[in-house]
Amino acid sequence: MSGSRGYRPESPALEAWRMFRRNVPALVGTVLLTIVSAATLYGAFFFDGNPYEIVWAPHEPPGATAEFPLGTDYLGRDIVAGLLTGGGPTLAVGAAAAAITMAIGVTLGALAGFHGGWVDNLLMRFTEFFQVLPALLFAMVLVTLFSPSLTMIAVSIGVVSWPQTARLTRAEFLKIKELEYVTAARAIGARDGRIMWRVILPNAMPPLIVSATLTVGVAILFEAGLSFLGLGDPNVMSWGLMIGANREYILDAWWPVTFPGLAIFLTVFAVSLIGDGLNDAFNPKLRER
Repeated sequence: MSGSRGYRPESPALEAWRMFRRNVPALVGTVLLTIVSAATLYGAFFFDGNPYEIVWAPHEPPGATAEFPLGTDYLGRDIVAGLLTGGGPTLAVGAAAAAITMAIGVTLGALAGFHGGWVDNLLMRFTEFFQVLPALLFAMVLVTLFSPSLTMIAVSIGVVSWPQTARLTRAEFLKIKELEYVTAARAIGARDGRIMWRVILPNAMPPLIVSATLTVGVAILFEAGLSFLGLGDPNVMSWGLMIGANREYILDAWWPVTFPGLAIFLTVFAVSLIGDGLNDAFNPKLRER
Protein backbone atom coordinates (compact mmCIF):
# COMPACT_ATOMS: atom_id res chain seq x y z
CA MET A 1 0.00 0.00 0.00
CA SER A 2 2.82 2.36 0.86
CA GLY A 3 4.31 1.90 -2.58
CA SER A 4 0.99 2.67 -4.30
CA ARG A 5 0.42 5.66 -1.98
CA GLY A 6 3.76 7.16 -2.99
CA TYR A 7 3.21 6.69 -6.74
CA ARG A 8 2.51 9.81 -8.76
CA PRO A 9 1.47 9.52 -12.40
CA GLU A 10 3.78 11.20 -14.89
CA SER A 11 2.55 14.52 -16.20
CA PRO A 12 1.46 14.58 -19.88
CA ALA A 13 4.23 17.04 -20.76
CA LEU A 14 6.96 14.86 -19.22
CA GLU A 15 5.48 11.77 -20.80
CA ALA A 16 5.40 13.47 -24.21
CA TRP A 17 9.04 14.58 -23.76
CA ARG A 18 10.03 11.01 -22.86
CA MET A 19 8.32 9.75 -26.03
CA PHE A 20 9.93 12.46 -28.13
CA ARG A 21 13.48 11.80 -26.98
CA ARG A 22 13.04 8.10 -27.72
CA ASN A 23 12.11 8.92 -31.29
CA VAL A 24 15.37 8.72 -33.22
CA PRO A 25 14.16 10.51 -36.40
CA ALA A 26 12.77 13.34 -34.27
CA LEU A 27 16.10 13.72 -32.48
CA VAL A 28 17.90 13.70 -35.83
CA GLY A 29 15.58 16.47 -37.01
CA THR A 30 16.19 18.46 -33.84
CA VAL A 31 19.97 18.19 -34.19
CA LEU A 32 19.80 19.06 -37.88
CA LEU A 33 17.60 22.10 -37.29
CA THR A 34 19.86 23.21 -34.43
CA ILE A 35 22.90 23.04 -36.69
CA VAL A 36 21.17 25.00 -39.46
CA SER A 37 19.91 27.62 -37.00
CA ALA A 38 23.30 27.96 -35.32
CA ALA A 39 25.03 28.33 -38.69
CA THR A 40 22.66 31.08 -39.78
CA LEU A 41 22.76 32.91 -36.44
CA TYR A 42 26.45 32.66 -35.63
CA GLY A 43 28.10 31.75 -38.93
CA ALA A 44 28.72 35.40 -39.82
CA PHE A 45 30.90 35.78 -36.70
CA PHE A 46 33.30 33.12 -37.98
CA PHE A 47 32.97 33.76 -41.70
CA ASP A 48 33.30 37.39 -42.67
CA GLY A 49 31.70 37.76 -46.06
CA ASN A 50 29.27 40.11 -47.78
CA PRO A 51 26.64 38.20 -49.80
CA TYR A 52 26.19 41.17 -52.15
CA GLU A 53 29.87 41.85 -52.79
CA ILE A 54 31.40 40.67 -56.06
CA VAL A 55 34.50 38.87 -54.86
CA TRP A 56 35.56 36.64 -57.75
CA ALA A 57 34.85 35.66 -61.32
CA PRO A 58 31.26 34.62 -62.05
CA HIS A 59 30.37 30.92 -61.84
CA GLU A 60 33.54 29.80 -60.14
CA PRO A 61 32.88 26.08 -59.47
CA PRO A 62 33.00 24.60 -55.96
CA GLY A 63 36.45 23.62 -54.76
CA ALA A 64 38.28 25.64 -57.39
CA THR A 65 39.63 28.01 -54.74
CA ALA A 66 40.01 27.48 -51.01
CA GLU A 67 38.70 30.97 -50.33
CA PHE A 68 35.32 30.18 -51.92
CA PRO A 69 34.69 26.48 -51.22
CA LEU A 70 31.16 26.44 -52.67
CA GLY A 71 31.97 28.66 -55.64
CA THR A 72 30.38 31.90 -56.81
CA ASP A 73 27.10 32.84 -58.49
CA TYR A 74 26.38 34.53 -61.81
CA LEU A 75 27.70 37.88 -60.51
CA GLY A 76 30.75 36.48 -58.75
CA ARG A 77 29.27 36.61 -55.22
CA ASP A 78 30.31 34.07 -52.61
CA ILE A 79 27.80 31.21 -52.18
CA VAL A 80 28.86 30.51 -48.58
CA ALA A 81 28.23 34.13 -47.59
CA GLY A 82 24.81 33.95 -49.19
CA LEU A 83 23.91 30.73 -47.38
CA LEU A 84 24.97 32.00 -43.96
CA THR A 85 23.33 35.39 -44.40
CA GLY A 86 20.19 34.17 -46.16
CA GLY A 87 19.30 31.49 -43.64
CA GLY A 88 18.16 33.96 -40.98
CA PRO A 89 15.55 35.75 -43.12
CA THR A 90 14.32 32.41 -44.51
CA LEU A 91 13.78 30.95 -41.05
CA ALA A 92 12.27 34.25 -39.83
CA VAL A 93 9.71 34.21 -42.66
CA GLY A 94 8.82 30.62 -41.82
CA ALA A 95 8.34 31.36 -38.12
CA ALA A 96 6.42 34.61 -38.70
CA ALA A 97 4.13 33.04 -41.30
CA ALA A 98 3.44 30.11 -38.96
CA ALA A 99 2.60 32.53 -36.13
CA ILE A 100 0.16 34.46 -38.36
CA THR A 101 -1.38 31.20 -39.57
CA MET A 102 -1.90 29.96 -36.02
CA ALA A 103 -3.27 33.31 -34.80
CA ILE A 104 -5.93 33.46 -37.52
CA GLY A 105 -6.71 29.75 -37.65
CA VAL A 106 -6.90 29.18 -33.88
CA THR A 107 -9.06 32.27 -33.31
CA LEU A 108 -11.62 31.47 -36.00
CA GLY A 109 -11.61 27.73 -35.29
CA ALA A 110 -12.08 28.29 -31.56
CA LEU A 111 -15.01 30.66 -32.10
CA ALA A 112 -16.65 28.27 -34.56
CA GLY A 113 -16.19 25.16 -32.44
CA PHE A 114 -17.16 26.74 -29.14
CA HIS A 115 -20.25 28.69 -30.17
CA GLY A 116 -21.59 26.40 -32.91
CA GLY A 117 -24.86 27.28 -34.63
CA TRP A 118 -24.87 30.25 -36.99
CA VAL A 119 -21.43 31.38 -35.83
CA ASP A 120 -19.98 28.00 -36.82
CA ASN A 121 -21.78 28.03 -40.18
CA LEU A 122 -20.68 31.57 -41.00
CA LEU A 123 -17.02 31.03 -40.06
CA MET A 124 -16.80 27.67 -41.83
CA ARG A 125 -18.23 29.13 -45.05
CA PHE A 126 -15.64 31.92 -44.73
CA THR A 127 -12.95 29.27 -44.20
CA GLU A 128 -14.09 27.27 -47.21
CA PHE A 129 -13.88 30.41 -49.37
CA PHE A 130 -10.19 30.79 -48.52
CA GLN A 131 -9.59 27.05 -48.76
CA VAL A 132 -10.67 26.81 -52.40
CA LEU A 133 -8.50 29.74 -53.47
CA PRO A 134 -5.22 28.75 -55.18
CA ALA A 135 -2.84 29.52 -52.32
CA LEU A 136 0.29 30.32 -54.32
CA LEU A 137 -1.59 32.50 -56.81
CA PHE A 138 -3.36 34.39 -54.01
CA ALA A 139 -0.06 34.95 -52.22
CA MET A 140 1.48 36.23 -55.46
CA VAL A 141 -1.37 38.71 -55.86
CA LEU A 142 -0.98 40.01 -52.31
CA VAL A 143 2.79 40.43 -52.65
CA THR A 144 2.39 42.14 -56.04
CA LEU A 145 -0.31 44.53 -54.83
CA PHE A 146 1.69 45.66 -51.84
CA SER A 147 5.49 45.38 -51.58
CA PRO A 148 7.80 42.41 -52.13
CA SER A 149 9.23 42.68 -48.61
CA LEU A 150 9.84 39.78 -46.25
CA THR A 151 7.15 41.15 -43.93
CA MET A 152 4.59 41.14 -46.72
CA ILE A 153 5.68 37.68 -47.84
CA ALA A 154 5.19 36.34 -44.30
CA VAL A 155 1.77 38.02 -44.07
CA SER A 156 0.66 36.69 -47.45
CA ILE A 157 1.72 33.15 -46.56
CA GLY A 158 -0.09 33.36 -43.23
CA VAL A 159 -3.26 34.72 -44.87
CA VAL A 160 -3.47 31.83 -47.36
CA SER A 161 -2.40 29.03 -44.97
CA TRP A 162 -4.78 29.30 -42.00
CA PRO A 163 -7.90 27.33 -43.13
CA GLN A 164 -6.48 23.90 -42.23
CA THR A 165 -5.52 25.16 -38.77
CA ALA A 166 -9.00 26.60 -38.30
CA ARG A 167 -10.62 23.27 -39.13
CA LEU A 168 -8.30 21.41 -36.79
CA THR A 169 -8.99 23.86 -33.96
CA ARG A 170 -12.73 23.65 -34.54
CA ALA A 171 -12.65 19.86 -34.36
CA GLU A 172 -10.71 19.94 -31.09
CA PHE A 173 -13.07 22.47 -29.54
CA LEU A 174 -16.15 20.49 -30.60
CA LYS A 175 -14.69 17.43 -28.90
CA ILE A 176 -13.37 19.03 -25.73
CA LYS A 177 -16.27 21.37 -24.94
CA GLU A 178 -18.47 18.37 -24.12
CA LEU A 179 -16.09 16.94 -21.52
CA GLU A 180 -16.84 16.97 -17.80
CA TYR A 181 -14.28 19.53 -16.69
CA VAL A 182 -15.67 22.05 -19.19
CA THR A 183 -19.18 21.41 -17.87
CA ALA A 184 -17.85 21.91 -14.34
CA ALA A 185 -16.29 25.24 -15.35
CA ARG A 186 -19.65 26.39 -16.66
CA ALA A 187 -21.37 25.21 -13.48
CA ILE A 188 -19.17 27.41 -11.27
CA GLY A 189 -19.95 30.45 -13.39
CA ALA A 190 -16.84 30.77 -15.59
CA ARG A 191 -17.34 33.12 -18.51
CA ASP A 192 -17.20 31.93 -22.11
CA GLY A 193 -13.92 33.72 -22.77
CA ARG A 194 -12.22 32.05 -19.82
CA ILE A 195 -13.58 28.64 -20.78
CA MET A 196 -12.38 29.04 -24.37
CA TRP A 197 -8.86 30.36 -23.76
CA ARG A 198 -8.02 29.09 -20.27
CA VAL A 199 -9.81 25.73 -20.13
CA ILE A 200 -10.33 24.31 -23.65
CA LEU A 201 -7.41 25.80 -25.60
CA PRO A 202 -4.60 24.45 -23.34
CA ASN A 203 -6.05 20.95 -23.75
CA ALA A 204 -6.34 21.41 -27.51
CA MET A 205 -2.72 22.55 -27.91
CA PRO A 206 -0.91 19.23 -28.65
CA PRO A 207 -2.24 18.80 -32.22
CA LEU A 208 -2.00 22.56 -32.77
CA ILE A 209 1.68 22.51 -31.80
CA VAL A 210 2.27 19.78 -34.37
CA SER A 211 0.38 21.82 -36.97
CA ALA A 212 2.40 24.95 -36.18
CA THR A 213 5.66 23.03 -36.53
CA LEU A 214 4.72 21.68 -39.95
CA THR A 215 3.48 25.11 -41.04
CA VAL A 216 7.00 26.49 -40.61
CA GLY A 217 8.27 24.06 -43.24
CA VAL A 218 5.41 24.89 -45.61
CA ALA A 219 6.07 28.61 -45.18
CA ILE A 220 9.76 28.19 -46.00
CA LEU A 221 8.83 26.39 -49.22
CA PHE A 222 6.29 29.12 -50.00
CA GLU A 223 8.92 31.83 -49.58
CA ALA A 224 11.29 29.93 -51.85
CA GLY A 225 8.55 29.57 -54.45
CA LEU A 226 7.68 33.26 -54.41
CA SER A 227 11.35 34.23 -54.64
CA PHE A 228 11.87 31.76 -57.47
CA LEU A 229 9.11 33.55 -59.36
CA GLY A 230 10.84 36.89 -58.81
CA LEU A 231 8.60 38.11 -55.97
CA GLY A 232 11.21 38.04 -53.21
CA ASP A 233 12.68 41.07 -51.50
CA PRO A 234 15.77 42.00 -53.57
CA ASN A 235 17.20 43.98 -50.65
CA VAL A 236 17.32 41.04 -48.22
CA MET A 237 19.31 37.92 -48.98
CA SER A 238 17.44 34.64 -48.53
CA TRP A 239 17.80 31.11 -49.80
CA GLY A 240 14.78 31.56 -52.03
CA LEU A 241 16.24 34.76 -53.48
CA MET A 242 19.50 32.94 -54.26
CA ILE A 243 17.60 30.29 -56.19
CA GLY A 244 15.45 32.83 -58.00
CA ALA A 245 18.40 35.02 -59.01
CA ASN A 246 20.38 32.11 -60.43
CA ARG A 247 17.59 30.04 -61.98
CA GLU A 248 18.32 31.23 -65.53
CA TYR A 249 21.86 29.88 -65.37
CA ILE A 250 21.18 26.46 -63.86
CA LEU A 251 22.22 24.62 -67.03
CA ASP A 252 25.59 26.39 -67.04
CA ALA A 253 26.23 26.42 -63.28
CA TRP A 254 24.30 24.07 -60.98
CA TRP A 255 25.87 25.07 -57.65
CA PRO A 256 24.31 28.55 -57.05
CA VAL A 257 20.87 26.89 -57.15
CA THR A 258 21.71 23.49 -55.69
CA PHE A 259 23.30 24.60 -52.41
CA PRO A 260 20.51 26.96 -51.26
CA GLY A 261 18.02 24.37 -52.48
CA LEU A 262 19.78 21.75 -50.38
CA ALA A 263 19.69 24.09 -47.37
CA ILE A 264 15.92 24.52 -47.81
CA PHE A 265 15.46 20.76 -48.21
CA LEU A 266 17.43 19.94 -45.06
CA THR A 267 15.59 22.59 -43.03
CA VAL A 268 12.12 21.49 -44.15
CA PHE A 269 13.10 17.85 -43.70
CA ALA A 270 14.26 18.56 -40.15
CA VAL A 271 11.04 20.42 -39.34
CA SER A 272 9.00 17.53 -40.75
CA LEU A 273 10.88 15.02 -38.59
CA ILE A 274 10.27 17.16 -35.52
CA GLY A 275 6.60 17.51 -36.42
CA ASP A 276 6.21 13.74 -36.81
CA GLY A 277 7.98 13.22 -33.50
CA LEU A 278 5.68 15.67 -31.74
CA ASN A 279 2.67 13.98 -33.31
CA ASP A 280 3.79 10.61 -31.94
CA ALA A 281 4.67 12.08 -28.54
CA PHE A 282 1.26 13.70 -28.10
CA ASN A 283 -0.62 10.64 -29.37
CA PRO A 284 -2.19 9.00 -26.28
CA LYS A 285 -2.54 5.61 -27.98
CA LEU A 286 1.19 5.44 -28.67
CA ARG A 287 1.98 6.55 -25.11
CA GLU A 288 -0.12 3.67 -23.77
CA ARG A 289 1.99 1.23 -25.75
